[in-house]
Amino acid sequence: MKVLAATDGSKYGRWAIEWVAQMPLTVQPVVRALHVVDVAGLRAPFMIQPMIVGTERYLQEEIKRMEASAKTVKKQTETLLKESGLKGSVIVDRGGVAASIMKQAKRGVTLLSIGSRGLDTLDRFMLGSVSNHAIHHAPCSVLVVKETPRPVRRILLAIDGSPASDKAVRFLIRYVNPAPDGPDREPVMVTIAHVMPFLKYPELREAGNMLVQRYVDKVAKAGFQVGESMKLGKPADEILTEAKQEKVDLIVTGAKGLGAIGRVLLGSVSTRVVQHAACSVLVVR
Repeated sequence: MKVLAATDGSKYGRWAIEWVAQMPLTVQPVVRALHVVDVAGLRAPFMIQPMIVGTERYLQEEIKRMEASAKTVKKQTETLLKESGLKGSVIVDRGGVAASIMKQAKRGVTLLSIGSRGLDTLDRFMLGSVSNHAIHHAPCSVLVVKETPRPVRRILLAIDGSPASDKAVRFLIRYVNPAPDGPDREPVMVTIAHVMPFLKYPELREAGNMLVQRYVDKVAKAGFQVGESMKLGKPADEILTEAKQEKVDLIVTGAKGLGAIGRVLLGSVSTRVVQHAACSVLVVR
């Protein structure tokens, strides 16, 4: 399993790697940690306004400082990989942050791990905008890290019956170990959550119950402990509320899809969930 972890020297960049180590994966991940020297971001402001005397010298000095910082981040990240027990390497790229991440993600990567926000070497660039770009454009699944790493034992799986939800379930079953090793030996608990709009027709409720049960059976058969939740309301709001109440470690959702009645776009739901969740979110593509 190839994992790309975006790191910028901030705590969010470190967490992106440490979370991979904490995930109860069924296969040993091979991690490629990527640090980008954001030359494109440095030059961008000067593309729309006249250059003044001394600007080019300033830019060259900043680029040198960024590259020196990149060497430090690379060494720190190599140490972090070793301490975390992860196999992998660290690469440094030059260019725009989002473009560099997308370029590397296209090279056979299964999972992109990225901090929800953070600052680059110039202390100017919000990694949050990069993570938002990633969940919409990455060719692979994206783990958006929100908090300090911890063992993942409680997962909320948001489903709607779409192909995107099916992909999320397949990813969960294929790559997440339901009974991970560890001092606590605590099994992974998956809550299947389905939210329907404010429609109270009995036949729709019954269809929703059948949908949830179908996913419950699949996940339980794979060896997970399973709970279920079906609610009426706004999908993103209900998913966030459920995650908070159940104190889950991770929310898993499909990248996009149609709701049970063919009108709820999960793409917008997953975006809102990523933006507002207190816990980390895995968007499966």
